[in-house]
Amino acid sequence: MQNLEIEVLEASKKISELKNEISQKIVWQKDLVDSIIICLLWWGHILLEWLPGLAKTLTISTVSKCLDLGFSRVQFTPDLLPSDLIWTEIFNVKTSNFDIKKWPIFSNFVLADEINRAPSKVQSALLEAMAEKSITIWKETFVLEEPFLVLATQNPIEQSGTYKLPEAQLDRFALKVKVDYPSFEEEKEVYKNIISWQKVEIKKILSKSDIFQLQGLVKNIFVSDAIFDYVSRIVDATRNPEKYWLEKYKKYISFWVSPRWGLSLLSSAKALAFMEERSFVIPEDIKKLAISTLAHRLVLSYEAIADEIDEYFLIEKIISKIKIS
Repeated sequence: MQNLEIEVLEASKKISELKNEISQKIVWQKDLVDSIIICLLWWGHILLEWLPGLAKTLTISTVSKCLDLGFSRVQFTPDLLPSDLIWTEIFNVKTSNFDIKKWPIFSNFVLADEINRAPSKVQSALLEAMAEKSITIWKETFVLEEPFLVLATQNPIEQSGTYKLPEAQLDRFALKVKVDYPSFEEEKEVYKNIISWQKVEIKKILSKSDIFQLQGLVKNIFVSDAIFDYVSRIVDATRNPEKYWLEKYKKYISFWVSPRWGLSLLSSAKALAFMEERSFVIPEDIKKLAISTLAHRLVLSYEAIADEIDEYFLIEKIISKIKIS
């Protein structure tokens, strides 16, 4: 354990260096940057939500420039087809055969911009890649190069020309982050320095081998039995609220969360502990990440909508009732 602590302290300096480089161009969005790094450290996918103009896409592209990884951006539109995302056949005049042309999903960092503007058949084309890290074309399966991350943005306000993400699609995202507005001082700094920031050349901070090394350390972060029990009881509380004095909220939940949520929470908590230079997970890590890992996976009932109860309220109530032993 002591050796691990020393390794974590030393390796976490690379994360600090990465954040410093990103901050040269991104003034605010510290929580967003942390969330992206958390997903990078254990190969999770992330969904970013809120209005346009809050530097979601800029933040993702800036992070990608700091990494020695392939990057592709796909603008999701209502007329986008699955073949535009994954592959298509192109006739080869020389061989008189059709060759498979791989499209943007065959990359390390895939930015699905405004993912909710494409219909479900396009969104579902991402499912195999996100879950299995592979793509099947006819009878042949192509393993995607690691690390592979899907970073999607969506605008929850507009209704025209948008499509609701299927529950199976949402469940593949490790984190869902609501992007916030800058503070008064941060926004003032953006206005004052926008020209100079446009000229900033972002340097590559982490190589692919560095990322694999950091991911290996994150896997070794210690999780106690008490933390495993704590997470298990939070999951159980969404299925059996009455066991935790939450019976009056049972009618607001239509479908329970799956074990995938618990795995996402624990993996994210280990990454957060690493970023905070710890070799072990603490309850505060779980509390801090519970909403961003669970809110998009909790399916509410019509009673919740009628009573204006949202996912965030229910998760906060569950966390307040569950005590770590």
